Amino acid sequence: MKLRDIPKDELELMSYDDIALIVLQESGKKMTLKDIFKKICEALELPDSVYEEELIAFFEKMSINKKFVMLENGYWDLQSRHNLNMVVEDMEEDEEIVDDVNDEVIDDIDEDEEEEDIFYDKDEDTDDVEDDDLADLMIVDENDEANLE
Repeated sequence: MKLRDIPKDELELMSYDDIALIVLQESGKKMTLKDIFKKICEALELPDSVYEEELIAFFEKMSINKKFVMLENGYWDLQSRHNLNMVVEDMEEDEEIVDDVNDEVIDDIDEDEEEEDIFYDKDEDTDDVEDDDLADLMIVDENDEANLE
């Protein structure tokens, strides 16, 4: 399916990321986010103001959509064209480093400080108010209020 073959009224019903999929399929190569969105705006005949206002929202949509992958230097491409094993391996190494650092931090905390019960709910107690403290209080309604003055 070619972008130019799709009627404008059908394009207007499509989301930006659906159109981006067609743009990247047509190009056959990686493209910058700005170039992809510029082609979308041209296909929809949108003014430059929309391009400037919607570019960030378009980036968010592309980031969430699993059909796309962000590459180095601001390029984007279809995820299906790329092997993501290398990225997963890098993430695993990073997780090991983070785990090692977390273990060291936890060990330091255990050695330096006594553990506090952070889940202690003070509301279960009476907030240190003794029953004797309430003995001198009395309930006053509106009628008694006038008599006290």
